[in-house]
Amino acid sequence: MLKKRPAAERGAANHGWLDTRFTFSFAHYFDPKHMGFHALRVINDDLVMPATGFGTHGHSDMEIITYVLDGALRHEDSEGNGGVLRWGDVQRMSAGRGIRHSEFNASEEERLRLLQIWIHPARRGLDPSYEDKNFDAEEKRGRLRVIVSPDEREGSLKIHQDAIVYASILENGESVTHALAAGRVAWLQVARGALVVNGMDLEEGDGLAIERESSLAIEGRSGGAEFLLFDLPEGEEEPA
Repeated sequence: MLKKRPAAERGAANHGWLDTRFTFSFAHYFDPKHMGFHALRVINDDLVMPATGFGTHGHSDMEIITYVLDGALRHEDSEGNGGVLRWGDVQRMSAGRGIRHSEFNASEEERLRLLQIWIHPARRGLDPSYEDKNFDAEEKRGRLRVIVSPDEREGSLKIHQDAIVYASILENGESVTHALAAGRVAWLQVARGALVVNGMDLEEGDGLAIERESSLAIEGRSGGAEFLLFDLPEGEEEPA
């Protein structure tokens, strides 16, 4: 079963310094039909204006993935981690028992665009941790590149959940396939460009909920279509 989450139907907020779209309920946007998808809780498409950003704030018991699409993101946290991330860089932060951090646009001139993703951990009370890594465009072209996994396969970032996150870039007419094991579901998020997934057309910003499907055929329908694919355990929504 495939169910599209059209980009135009997402929640939205524009604070001047931040223009954002919410795939699932977040902050002041509430939609009981879109509270998350199994262990996947948040996908925010954030556009941050130059020299602005999110001041220091706290999180707990959440796996937070940041996927930078354009510009430069400056990160600092209470565990002493910090640095600047750009397109191709992926950040994984396990909030665990509690962590505080800030995220700012590191540029005085260019806008920053990123996908902020939250996934429930398998259990509560983990030690806070952080890591980031660059996955350049060539690693993602024409294939599904694992960027996050529970066992750090293929040099991916580690997540404390039985979830695998893939990133890919497909040119027009280029395709990849993905098999879903029994008891697994998936979510596909189009970051830019256009795709066809099992015959369904998707545009930039669209999401796709995938349940009771054994395989996916994903084809690019624009130059440099970029997307994330989340392979998730069925039914796991809250940590133990």
